[in-house]
Amino acid sequence: MTSSTVNGAQLDLFGQAASAPDPFHRVLDAPPAPAAKPLPQPPQPLFKAPPAPPRINLPSPPRTPDDPPLRRIVLGHYAVDYELKRSARRSIGFMIDDDGLHVTAPRRAILPDIDNAIRAKQRWILTKLHERGERRAKRAERAPLVWEDGARLPYLGGEITLRLQPAPRSHCMFDAGTRELNVGVTAGLSEWQIKERVKLWFHAEAKRLFVERLDFYAPQLGVQYSALTLSSAGTRWGSCTIGGSIRLNWRLVHYALPLLDYVVVHELAHLREMNHSPRFWAVVGSVFADYDGARRELRRRSHEMPVLFTQ
Repeated sequence: MTSSTVNGAQLDLFGQAASAPDPFHRVLDAPPAPAAKPLPQPPQPLFKAPPAPPRINLPSPPRTPDDPPLRRIVLGHYAVDYELKRSARRSIGFMIDDDGLHVTAPRRAILPDIDNAIRAKQRWILTKLHERGERRAKRAERAPLVWEDGARLPYLGGEITLRLQPAPRSHCMFDAGTRELNVGVTAGLSEWQIKERVKLWFHAEAKRLFVERLDFYAPQLGVQYSALTLSSAGTRWGSCTIGGSIRLNWRLVHYALPLLDYVVVHELAHLREMNHSPRFWAVVGSVFADYDGARRELRRRSHEMPVLFTQ
Protein backbone atom coordinates (compact mmCIF):
# COMPACT_ATOMS: atom_id res chain seq x y z
CA MET A 1 0.00 0.00 0.00
CA THR A 2 1.33 3.53 -1.00
CA SER A 3 0.58 6.95 0.47
CA SER A 4 1.15 10.69 -0.18
CA THR A 5 1.50 13.80 1.91
CA VAL A 6 -1.02 16.71 1.89
CA ASN A 7 -0.33 19.75 4.07
CA GLY A 8 1.95 17.66 6.16
CA ALA A 9 -0.65 14.95 6.70
CA GLN A 10 0.06 11.54 5.40
CA LEU A 11 -2.89 10.13 3.30
CA ASP A 12 -3.43 6.63 2.04
CA LEU A 13 -4.85 5.68 -1.40
CA PHE A 14 -8.44 6.35 -0.22
CA GLY A 15 -7.64 9.91 0.88
CA GLN A 16 -7.85 8.97 4.57
CA ALA A 17 -5.26 10.14 7.02
CA ALA A 18 -2.93 7.29 7.82
CA SER A 19 -2.97 6.17 11.40
CA ALA A 20 -0.13 7.36 13.53
CA PRO A 21 2.22 4.68 14.63
CA ASP A 22 0.83 2.94 17.70
CA PRO A 23 3.34 3.48 20.44
CA PHE A 24 2.02 0.33 22.14
CA HIS A 25 2.34 -2.03 19.18
CA ARG A 26 5.58 -3.40 20.44
CA VAL A 27 3.98 -4.30 23.69
CA LEU A 28 0.87 -5.82 22.10
CA ASP A 29 2.88 -7.72 19.56
CA ALA A 30 5.33 -9.00 22.09
CA PRO A 31 5.06 -12.68 23.00
CA PRO A 32 3.06 -13.30 26.21
CA ALA A 33 4.97 -13.49 29.41
CA PRO A 34 5.25 -16.96 30.85
CA ALA A 35 2.52 -17.82 33.40
CA ALA A 36 3.50 -17.48 37.00
CA LYS A 37 4.28 -20.74 38.63
CA PRO A 38 1.68 -21.75 41.28
CA LEU A 39 2.82 -21.54 44.83
CA PRO A 40 3.65 -24.88 46.33
CA GLN A 41 0.72 -26.36 48.30
CA PRO A 42 1.15 -28.06 51.64
CA PRO A 43 0.93 -31.82 51.45
CA GLN A 44 -2.62 -33.19 51.80
CA PRO A 45 -3.34 -35.61 54.65
CA LEU A 46 -3.86 -39.19 53.67
CA PHE A 47 -7.19 -39.36 55.56
CA LYS A 48 -9.74 -36.55 55.58
CA ALA A 49 -11.48 -35.89 58.90
CA PRO A 50 -15.22 -36.66 58.79
CA PRO A 51 -17.62 -33.71 58.99
CA ALA A 52 -19.01 -32.78 62.38
CA PRO A 53 -22.21 -34.65 63.15
CA PRO A 54 -25.41 -32.62 62.71
CA ARG A 55 -27.16 -31.38 65.83
CA ILE A 56 -30.26 -33.56 65.73
CA ASN A 57 -32.09 -34.38 68.92
CA LEU A 58 -33.00 -38.04 68.93
CA PRO A 59 -35.33 -39.33 71.66
CA SER A 60 -33.50 -40.36 74.81
CA PRO A 61 -35.00 -42.46 77.63
CA PRO A 62 -35.85 -40.35 80.70
CA ARG A 63 -34.04 -41.02 83.96
CA THR A 64 -34.85 -40.83 87.64
CA PRO A 65 -32.19 -40.64 90.35
CA ASP A 66 -32.65 -44.37 91.05
CA ASP A 67 -32.25 -45.49 87.43
CA PRO A 68 -28.89 -46.71 86.11
CA PRO A 69 -27.12 -44.31 83.71
CA LEU A 70 -27.76 -44.56 79.99
CA ARG A 71 -25.19 -46.04 77.64
CA ARG A 72 -24.12 -44.20 74.49
CA ILE A 73 -23.14 -45.53 71.08
CA VAL A 74 -22.15 -43.66 67.90
CA LEU A 75 -24.12 -44.76 64.83
CA GLY A 76 -22.90 -42.92 61.74
CA HIS A 77 -23.22 -39.21 62.52
CA TYR A 78 -25.48 -39.77 65.52
CA ALA A 79 -24.72 -40.34 69.18
CA VAL A 80 -27.56 -42.51 70.52
CA ASP A 81 -28.28 -42.90 74.22
CA TYR A 82 -30.04 -46.12 75.16
CA GLU A 83 -31.34 -47.92 78.21
CA LEU A 84 -29.81 -51.34 78.85
CA LYS A 85 -31.63 -53.97 80.86
CA ARG A 86 -30.51 -57.49 81.70
CA SER A 87 -32.85 -60.47 81.72
CA ALA A 88 -32.98 -64.23 81.41
CA ARG A 89 -33.66 -64.03 77.66
CA ARG A 90 -31.24 -65.79 75.31
CA SER A 91 -30.91 -63.09 72.65
CA ILE A 92 -30.50 -59.32 72.50
CA GLY A 93 -33.78 -57.50 71.95
CA PHE A 94 -34.58 -53.94 70.91
CA MET A 95 -37.57 -51.71 71.56
CA ILE A 96 -38.06 -48.13 70.39
CA ASP A 97 -40.78 -45.87 71.74
CA ASP A 98 -41.20 -42.10 72.06
CA ASP A 99 -38.64 -42.16 74.88
CA GLY A 100 -35.90 -43.65 72.71
CA LEU A 101 -34.03 -46.95 72.39
CA HIS A 102 -34.33 -49.72 74.98
CA VAL A 103 -32.08 -52.77 74.79
CA THR A 104 -32.63 -56.00 76.71
CA ALA A 105 -29.72 -58.42 76.79
CA PRO A 106 -28.86 -61.75 78.46
CA ARG A 107 -27.10 -61.35 81.77
CA ARG A 108 -23.92 -62.97 80.43
CA ALA A 109 -23.72 -60.87 77.25
CA ILE A 110 -20.62 -58.66 77.21
CA LEU A 111 -20.88 -54.98 76.28
CA PRO A 112 -18.89 -55.22 72.98
CA ASP A 113 -21.30 -57.89 71.75
CA ILE A 114 -24.27 -55.70 72.69
CA ASP A 115 -22.80 -52.73 70.81
CA ASN A 116 -22.13 -54.91 67.75
CA ALA A 117 -25.73 -56.12 67.82
CA ILE A 118 -26.92 -52.50 67.89
CA ARG A 119 -24.69 -51.59 64.94
CA ALA A 120 -26.08 -54.52 62.97
CA LYS A 121 -29.55 -52.95 63.38
CA GLN A 122 -28.27 -49.41 62.83
CA ARG A 123 -30.46 -48.49 59.85
CA TRP A 124 -33.68 -49.71 61.49
CA ILE A 125 -32.83 -48.03 64.80
CA LEU A 126 -32.04 -44.62 63.28
CA THR A 127 -35.12 -44.73 61.04
CA LYS A 128 -37.41 -45.47 63.98
CA LEU A 129 -35.77 -42.87 66.22
CA HIS A 130 -36.23 -40.21 63.54
CA GLU A 131 -39.89 -41.18 63.15
CA ARG A 132 -40.43 -40.92 66.90
CA GLY A 133 -38.61 -37.60 67.04
CA GLU A 134 -40.85 -36.19 64.30
CA ARG A 135 -43.95 -37.33 66.18
CA ARG A 136 -42.79 -35.62 69.34
CA ALA A 137 -42.11 -32.42 67.40
CA LYS A 138 -45.60 -32.49 65.88
CA ARG A 139 -47.18 -32.98 69.30
CA ALA A 140 -45.21 -30.03 70.63
CA GLU A 141 -46.54 -27.87 67.78
CA ARG A 142 -50.19 -28.56 68.63
CA ALA A 143 -52.00 -25.63 70.17
CA PRO A 144 -52.22 -25.98 73.98
CA LEU A 145 -55.56 -26.01 75.74
CA VAL A 146 -57.03 -22.65 76.74
CA TRP A 147 -57.81 -22.96 80.46
CA GLU A 148 -61.14 -21.20 80.67
CA ASP A 149 -64.67 -21.98 81.75
CA GLY A 150 -66.24 -24.41 79.28
CA ALA A 151 -62.97 -25.95 78.08
CA ARG A 152 -63.26 -29.57 76.95
CA LEU A 153 -60.97 -32.15 78.56
CA PRO A 154 -60.36 -35.70 77.26
CA TYR A 155 -61.53 -38.41 79.67
CA LEU A 156 -61.98 -42.16 78.99
CA GLY A 157 -62.33 -41.69 75.25
CA GLY A 158 -64.86 -38.87 75.51
CA GLU A 159 -64.87 -35.34 76.82
CA ILE A 160 -65.81 -33.62 80.06
CA THR A 161 -66.43 -29.91 80.57
CA LEU A 162 -64.27 -27.75 82.80
CA ARG A 163 -66.31 -25.42 85.02
CA LEU A 164 -64.51 -22.60 86.80
CA GLN A 165 -66.62 -21.15 89.59
CA PRO A 166 -65.77 -18.42 92.11
CA ALA A 167 -65.53 -20.02 95.54
CA PRO A 168 -64.28 -19.09 99.02
CA ARG A 169 -62.21 -22.32 99.08
CA SER A 170 -60.51 -24.09 96.20
CA HIS A 171 -61.89 -27.51 95.27
CA CYS A 172 -62.05 -29.93 92.33
CA MET A 173 -65.07 -32.24 92.01
CA PHE A 174 -66.44 -34.29 89.13
CA ASP A 175 -70.18 -34.57 88.45
CA ALA A 176 -70.72 -37.84 86.56
CA GLY A 177 -74.31 -36.88 85.71
CA THR A 178 -73.45 -33.65 83.91
CA ARG A 179 -69.90 -34.78 83.01
CA GLU A 180 -68.54 -31.54 84.41
CA LEU A 181 -65.33 -31.05 86.38
CA ASN A 182 -66.04 -28.23 88.80
CA VAL A 183 -63.05 -26.26 90.06
CA GLY A 184 -63.53 -23.65 92.76
CA VAL A 185 -61.53 -20.55 91.93
CA THR A 186 -60.50 -18.42 94.88
CA ALA A 187 -59.34 -14.83 94.60
CA GLY A 188 -55.87 -14.66 93.13
CA LEU A 189 -55.79 -18.31 91.94
CA SER A 190 -53.47 -18.42 88.91
CA GLU A 191 -53.82 -20.52 85.76
CA TRP A 192 -50.95 -22.83 86.69
CA GLN A 193 -52.65 -23.57 90.04
CA ILE A 194 -55.89 -24.45 88.21
CA LYS A 195 -53.93 -26.76 85.92
CA GLU A 196 -52.25 -28.44 88.88
CA ARG A 197 -55.60 -29.10 90.59
CA VAL A 198 -56.99 -30.65 87.40
CA LYS A 199 -53.83 -32.69 86.92
CA LEU A 200 -54.05 -34.05 90.46
CA TRP A 201 -57.65 -35.06 89.78
CA PHE A 202 -56.57 -36.93 86.63
CA HIS A 203 -53.81 -38.66 88.63
CA ALA A 204 -56.30 -39.80 91.28
CA GLU A 205 -58.74 -41.04 88.63
CA ALA A 206 -55.99 -42.92 86.84
CA LYS A 207 -54.83 -44.67 90.01
CA ARG A 208 -58.39 -45.60 90.95
CA LEU A 209 -59.07 -47.08 87.53
CA PHE A 210 -55.71 -48.87 87.34
CA VAL A 211 -56.25 -50.62 90.66
CA GLU A 212 -59.77 -51.60 89.61
CA ARG A 213 -58.63 -53.04 86.26
CA LEU A 214 -55.52 -54.73 87.66
CA ASP A 215 -57.60 -56.46 90.33
CA PHE A 216 -60.09 -57.52 87.66
CA TYR A 217 -57.60 -59.04 85.20
CA ALA A 218 -54.87 -60.44 87.50
CA PRO A 219 -56.97 -63.42 88.70
CA GLN A 220 -57.95 -64.21 85.10
CA LEU A 221 -54.27 -64.45 84.17
CA GLY A 222 -53.33 -66.29 87.36
CA VAL A 223 -50.81 -63.66 88.46
CA GLN A 224 -50.30 -61.24 91.33
CA TYR A 225 -48.69 -57.82 91.13
CA SER A 226 -46.79 -56.37 94.08
CA ALA A 227 -46.98 -52.61 93.53
CA LEU A 228 -48.44 -49.95 91.25
CA THR A 229 -46.85 -46.58 90.45
CA LEU A 230 -47.85 -43.86 88.01
CA SER A 231 -45.54 -42.66 85.27
CA SER A 232 -45.65 -39.77 82.82
CA ALA A 233 -42.99 -40.80 80.29
CA GLY A 234 -43.86 -39.80 76.72
CA THR A 235 -46.05 -42.53 75.26
CA ARG A 236 -44.40 -45.46 76.98
CA TRP A 237 -47.62 -46.69 78.43
CA GLY A 238 -46.38 -49.21 80.97
CA SER A 239 -43.62 -51.42 82.31
CA CYS A 240 -43.30 -54.42 84.61
CA THR A 241 -40.48 -55.85 86.70
CA ILE A 242 -39.80 -59.47 87.56
CA GLY A 243 -40.72 -58.64 91.15
CA GLY A 244 -44.25 -57.71 90.09
CA SER A 245 -43.97 -53.92 90.24
CA ILE A 246 -46.10 -52.33 87.53
CA ARG A 247 -45.84 -48.77 86.24
CA LEU A 248 -48.67 -47.31 84.18
CA ASN A 249 -48.82 -43.97 82.42
CA TRP A 250 -51.49 -41.81 84.06
CA ARG A 251 -52.35 -40.25 80.66
CA LEU A 252 -54.12 -43.49 79.76
CA VAL A 253 -57.09 -42.01 81.65
CA HIS A 254 -57.65 -39.82 78.57
CA TYR A 255 -58.36 -42.88 76.38
CA ALA A 256 -61.28 -45.26 76.05
CA LEU A 257 -61.44 -47.97 78.71
CA PRO A 258 -60.65 -50.85 76.30
CA LEU A 259 -57.30 -49.19 75.45
CA LEU A 260 -56.52 -48.78 79.14
CA ASP A 261 -57.46 -52.43 79.68
CA TYR A 262 -55.13 -53.53 76.87
CA VAL A 263 -52.12 -51.88 78.57
CA VAL A 264 -53.10 -53.35 81.95
CA VAL A 265 -53.36 -56.86 80.49
CA HIS A 266 -50.11 -56.38 78.56
CA GLU A 267 -48.15 -55.58 81.71
CA LEU A 268 -49.80 -58.31 83.78
CA ALA A 269 -48.97 -60.85 81.06
CA HIS A 270 -45.29 -60.02 81.56
CA LEU A 271 -45.55 -61.62 84.99
CA ARG A 272 -45.87 -64.91 83.10
CA GLU A 273 -43.67 -64.14 80.08
CA MET A 274 -41.00 -61.44 80.42
CA ASN A 275 -40.66 -61.08 76.67
CA HIS A 276 -42.76 -60.48 73.54
CA SER A 277 -42.65 -64.02 72.24
CA PRO A 278 -45.65 -65.85 70.71
CA ARG A 279 -46.24 -67.35 74.16
CA PHE A 280 -46.54 -63.84 75.61
CA TRP A 281 -49.10 -62.74 73.02
CA ALA A 282 -51.04 -65.94 73.61
CA VAL A 283 -51.29 -64.99 77.29
CA VAL A 284 -52.54 -61.50 76.35
CA GLY A 285 -55.02 -62.93 73.85
CA SER A 286 -56.46 -65.34 76.41
CA VAL A 287 -58.26 -62.43 78.11
CA PHE A 288 -57.99 -59.63 75.53
CA ALA A 289 -58.60 -61.03 72.06
CA ASP A 290 -58.28 -57.87 69.93
CA TYR A 291 -54.91 -56.74 71.26
CA ASP A 292 -53.67 -55.91 67.74
CA GLY A 293 -56.59 -53.56 67.16
CA ALA A 294 -56.13 -51.92 70.56
CA ARG A 295 -52.43 -51.42 69.95
CA ARG A 296 -53.07 -49.73 66.58
CA GLU A 297 -55.83 -47.53 67.98
CA LEU A 298 -53.69 -46.45 70.92
CA ARG A 299 -50.89 -45.47 68.54
CA ARG A 300 -53.28 -43.53 66.32
CA ARG A 301 -55.04 -41.75 69.15
CA SER A 302 -51.80 -40.73 70.82
CA HIS A 303 -51.03 -38.49 67.82
CA GLU A 304 -54.38 -36.69 68.08
CA MET A 305 -54.58 -35.98 71.79
CA PRO A 306 -54.50 -32.26 72.72
CA VAL A 307 -51.67 -31.01 74.91
CA LEU A 308 -52.90 -30.46 78.47
CA PHE A 309 -49.74 -30.53 80.54
CA THR A 310 -46.05 -30.32 79.70
CA GLN A 311 -45.15 -33.01 82.27
